[in-house]
Amino acid sequence: MRAITIPEPGGPEALVWAEVPDPVPAGGEVLVEVAACGVNRADVLQRQGFYDPPPGASPYPGLECSGTVAALGPGVTGWRVGDEVCALLSGGGYAERVAVPAGQLLPVPAGVDLVTAGALPEVACTVWSNVFMTAGLRAGETLLVHGGASGIGTLAVQLGKAAGARVAVTAGSAAKLERCRELGADILINYREQDFAAELSGGADVILDIVGAKYLERNVRALAPGGRLVVIGLQGGVKAELNLGALLAKRASVTATSLRARPSAGKAEIVAAVREHVWPLLADGRVRPVVDRALPLAEAGEAHRVMEASGHVGKIVLTR
Repeated sequence: MRAITIPEPGGPEALVWAEVPDPVPAGGEVLVEVAACGVNRADVLQRQGFYDPPPGASPYPGLECSGTVAALGPGVTGWRVGDEVCALLSGGGYAERVAVPAGQLLPVPAGVDLVTAGALPEVACTVWSNVFMTAGLRAGETLLVHGGASGIGTLAVQLGKAAGARVAVTAGSAAKLERCRELGADILINYREQDFAAELSGGADVILDIVGAKYLERNVRALAPGGRLVVIGLQGGVKAELNLGALLAKRASVTATSLRARPSAGKAEIVAAVREHVWPLLADGRVRPVVDRALPLAEAGEAHRVMEASGHVGKIVLTR
């Protein structure tokens, strides 16, 4: 088969479309013939040499895919060859075929085409596990989403609204903020011109943060009493000073999580929750995937250039 390989870390040109050995599904795994895969910031970091796959994972980038079941490994039940599926991966989505633990498979949601489904598993699992399973967002609370026009952001806005929350977003342009408004965002903050902590009257009960160190002080300042800050990205650095006094005064919490390195059992728990809670919202149209563009898998380098330029809204998808 062919896959996108990374012989040496570097720029987008480091992604090489090459012949590689076929994956073989082990016990409890399913072999998926890939139709599409989503592009994520983690893929860019892996290409640059900053985010190695966890032990035992595929060396190729790609944390989600969609496709059809091509073969079942020993002990797999509940799936059949030919089923249309999408999957949360530890790696290997940028390929023609990938082996994935059966617990990380999802059916393609009703009303969503097979290619678009390739952009769903990573963002759906990230948002649901962090905003709802970890931070416990409830109806009537305020959710602040940094990077509201990103793949994660566009889904977080919609899921927050579906849960009955007031949703605030940050983005860097009027055009991106307008797209967030169309998705249901209530409070629009241009981070280039406004201090988001000063714009939130009453504070945020939950903050989903992809920036990290650069925003830590302002995030704590923006929290409401009892607020929960969940850090899932480090685009603004890894080290910052935390004022514990400010945190104590608000009885607030800071949590940092990652999805890729979790054990398969932990991922399966998240996938099951997403299937139960998010998939019905997609099926009835209350939540919809936002895909900026689709490019051929062999043009993964161009997809990375688009992502690094940050002009897109929603997800970028690679197709076979």
